[in-house]
Amino acid sequence: MGLSATELAAVEHVRAAPMLDQVERWVAINSGTRNLGGLATMAGLLADAFSTLPGDLALVDAAPVDAVDGQGQVQPIAHGQHLHLCVRPDAPVRMLFTGHMDTVFAADHPFQAATWLPDGTLNAPGAADMKGGIAVMLAALQAVEASPAAATFGYDVILNSDEETGSLSSASLIAQAACGKVAALTYEPALPDGTLAGARGGTGNFSITVHGRSAHAGRNPQDGRNAIVAAADLAVRLAAAKSDGLAVNPARIDGGGPNNVVPDRAVLRVNFRPASPDAIIRALAALDAAVAQVQAEHDVRIHVHGSFNRPPKPLDPAAERLFGLVKQAGADLDLAIAWRTTGGVCDGNNIAACGVPVVDTMGVRGGAIHSADEFLIPESLAERAALSALTILRIAERGTL
Repeated sequence: MGLSATELAAVEHVRAAPMLDQVERWVAINSGTRNLGGLATMAGLLADAFSTLPGDLALVDAAPVDAVDGQGQVQPIAHGQHLHLCVRPDAPVRMLFTGHMDTVFAADHPFQAATWLPDGTLNAPGAADMKGGIAVMLAALQAVEASPAAATFGYDVILNSDEETGSLSSASLIAQAACGKVAALTYEPALPDGTLAGARGGTGNFSITVHGRSAHAGRNPQDGRNAIVAAADLAVRLAAAKSDGLAVNPARIDGGGPNNVVPDRAVLRVNFRPASPDAIIRALAALDAAVAQVQAEHDVRIHVHGSFNRPPKPLDPAAERLFGLVKQAGADLDLAIAWRTTGGVCDGNNIAACGVPVVDTMGVRGGAIHSADEFLIPESLAERAALSALTILRIAERGTL
């Protein structure tokens, strides 16, 4: 369908944006999810960068979150602040844009610095996932703000600090911001060839504490109730619950002590990956049944902590229309846009669960994320910012998908 004069101006605008400079500055800051100091620094830089957009910008305190420690005790977990920008809340057409400032690389992780590789890609912590994506989002929104369409278009931006650990402290903020939006874009990286994530499965993480009874392993073991053995039995039972559309991964057992003591406490960590809401129902039924059986057979008490924090994300008709709009925008930029189902999860799952269509891999092209080989393809910065700008402008002008 070609580009309008407004769209051509937006494309030129993003090409002039200093995205690569921003990424190089941002990846130099360690912002692992548990590095609160690094996250505070990152949040400040992002607040400065996004203050070039109109609207009300705030750094929002994280909602309370707790977790089970290795001793089976429920403890509060501190998180960094989240950035929330609200622009023209009364506009007739409104969208949601989300990203995350945290990475998987802790403050003491050896992967801390950027390196330019011989193939021209940038190897750096968070370069693709997703500091590059945040730069793309900002450039696209700045281009839209410079267009006539901005006057009747509003949006919220959420940059959270805990996406890599499940967005537990930001889920309510995202859900609130999603309310009433015609569509959403999230800036996780695309694959190196530009392929997007389509439908996604869900995920649920559980910490299951087994309370047994200690005893001397030689003098009176019959008086003990071995929590490690019970937790291992529970892990085997849960692993056997896997089925079509439901993956189950018992990942770790914490507990135990000296060889001459029957262990009285163990914590089993398990991850479920449901492909559908029905699979969540089956998983919960299997969990309830396995817990009841292990409690009865081992004479132990069991406490389950956790939830399905990322619901499955199917491609419903509204999502298909949004993907089609992105594909057409790509075609008009000479970009071939395709997508495929993935087992990975992100904030796009949570947004879709609010009834808002979302494309959640609008960020840079890159790969090897969550490893020291993570890389960003630098030419994809302007490419993907132009793709976003066109998509946003067309939604703003139409008022619908």
